[in-house]
Formats: sequence, structure tokens, C-alpha cells
Amino acid sequence: MIKRTIPKGWDEKKIKRVIAYYERQSAEEALAEDEAAYSAKSQAMMEVPVKLVPLVREIIARHKSSMRAKVHAQQRHK
Repeated sequence: MIKRTIPKGWDEKKIKRVIAYYERQSAEEALAEDEAAYSAKSQAMMEVPVKLVPLVREIIARHKSSMRAKVHAQQRHK
């Protein structure tokens, strides 16, 4: 049996909303969304070997945590 997990904060209602959004999306809208993701200047898209995905996720999580801590520290000093 496959154990399915959902992201923290998600529920069945949210999952159904996301599915409905993408089912209603036209091909042109989907293409525009994809192109916007690839043209973002603050992020990059790249292939990662599946074996390395957990490590990459961990690195990204540490980076996000570090950035949140910096913002929090800056807000305290204002």
C-alpha cells in the first residue's frame, strides 16, 4: 500500500481547488505560467538527479530558514 502525504496546511478542499484551477486553465494560460516561471530572475530551473533531490531540498530549507532569521533580526532592530 502506498502512503500518501499532503503538504502541511493543505486539506482536501485546497487540493480540489488546485485541481479545478489547472483543469480550467487554457493551453495559452498554462504556457504563460510556465514561461513566467522560467523567466524569474531570482530563481533558476534545473535538472537534478533524483538521488540528490532530498539533499537539494534540505539545502533550500536551510537557506529559507536562514533568510527568515535575518529578516526577523532586522525587524527587531527597527
